[in-house]
Amino acid sequence: MDLLRQLRHVRRHWWVVLVTVMVALGVSAFLTVRAQPRYVASVTFFVTTPNQGVTDAYQGGLFLQQRVKSYADLLTSDRLAQTVVAENNVGLTADEVQRRVSTSVETGTVLLEAKVTDTDQTRALRVTETLAAKFVELVQKIETPPDGKAPLKIEVVSGPRVSSQPVSPQPVRNLVLGGLLGLVLGVGLAILRGVADIRLRDAAGLQRATGSPLLGEIPYESGARSAPLIVGEAATSSRAEAVRKLRTNLRFVDVHEPARVIAVTSALQGEGKTTLSCNLAIALAEAGWRVLLVDADLRRPKVDDYLGIDAGVGLTDVLVGDVQVGDVVQRWGDKSLLVLPSGSAPPNPSELLGSKAMADLLLALRESADIVIIDTAPLLAVTDGVVVAVQADGALLVSQQGRTSRAQVAAAARALHAVSVRLLGCVLNMAKMPKAEAYQYEAYRVVAAAESSAAHSDGTATPRHAAGGQLNGVSDRTQELTRLPR
Repeated sequence: MDLLRQLRHVRRHWWVVLVTVMVALGVSAFLTVRAQPRYVASVTFFVTTPNQGVTDAYQGGLFLQQRVKSYADLLTSDRLAQTVVAENNVGLTADEVQRRVSTSVETGTVLLEAKVTDTDQTRALRVTETLAAKFVELVQKIETPPDGKAPLKIEVVSGPRVSSQPVSPQPVRNLVLGGLLGLVLGVGLAILRGVADIRLRDAAGLQRATGSPLLGEIPYESGARSAPLIVGEAATSSRAEAVRKLRTNLRFVDVHEPARVIAVTSALQGEGKTTLSCNLAIALAEAGWRVLLVDADLRRPKVDDYLGIDAGVGLTDVLVGDVQVGDVVQRWGDKSLLVLPSGSAPPNPSELLGSKAMADLLLALRESADIVIIDTAPLLAVTDGVVVAVQADGALLVSQQGRTSRAQVAAAARALHAVSVRLLGCVLNMAKMPKAEAYQYEAYRVVAAAESSAAHSDGTATPRHAAGGQLNGVSDRTQELTRLPR
């Protein structure tokens, strides 16, 4: 995985990083407040040797450095700790004294430092004073031979003294370390969450999963649930503009072999394929095309709910021969858009959609309309969608961002490719639009509305009125579409 993809994971899951950092800072602050203050008392020893006994200065220096290392261990020994406890009643055991004592030797010198860390400032100083006195006595006793001439000498050159301020806890340091630890952990969790997330998160992932071009990204709008169609006020929304871009891209997918019968499908139920089918048909009709929208999702039809038409008689009734298609096609609005609802619920949708009657119907509709949009069933749920897509000129695969997994989308694409369906492209539905892009579109829309109002006040026609006149002129052409086979 490259660095750029990891950064995208961190950006997408920024809240994980933020929460982790806040938790780490909270834990650090809690531990800092609950921690007892600790003080350090220190004393420094200087180890030397008399001139007699060691004639060579270099050898004497090496001898003392080796001895200092041994004295550092002696400072933390059981014998010295027991002596300190016996000499001065500090309220500690020998083991507790040992745990409080630490030593350090400055490299290349004969200086030895001992530190006593304790939560009681006074006790730390008392232990250090006793430790320094008894340590000198113990070394002299151990190093003095029977003849009474000690080979070396230990003197206290600094201390004992105790710090006036506690050495721990250190609030600033603890918070900084806690924040850094939380940041590293948060970034790791964000990357791990991104790697483990199998759902579609962007258009690039959808293209990789389907192996087909991206024809459109329909942005998410909170008001789309109550007003799903791009009519009225929604006609000027960013969602409507995205559908118009899809309309344009769809018409130029293959200029040498344009698709006139398009099956709109998805991998799962509820990804917005029916809404997109209706809006795409509306957008094509607004551009002057003769459009026929067919609801071929015979198991859970929704076109009639969105468009507000009667679905009692429709496609299934035509296929079984009860009615003629020209009798059940319904005009929608004042545009060149006709709708063929699903009709009665059949017991065998797949067989009905794959019948010769369906093939003959699509052939007749192809000759009567410029573009036929077919809303089909989800590909992974039932085989109806594949059956319809085989008979169309191509299929349009709709996927919802953040809901469908990459594996499900890939499986849907394979289902189409397995029967040699021409996958025109894919559409990412309910996509998160960048704020900058949304702001630019809103700014442009406000300016356009202001110019339109100014043109109205001057009594001049706007380009939108001109376009409206052209669309009204298409109404004569729609008469041809109503004369379907009977």
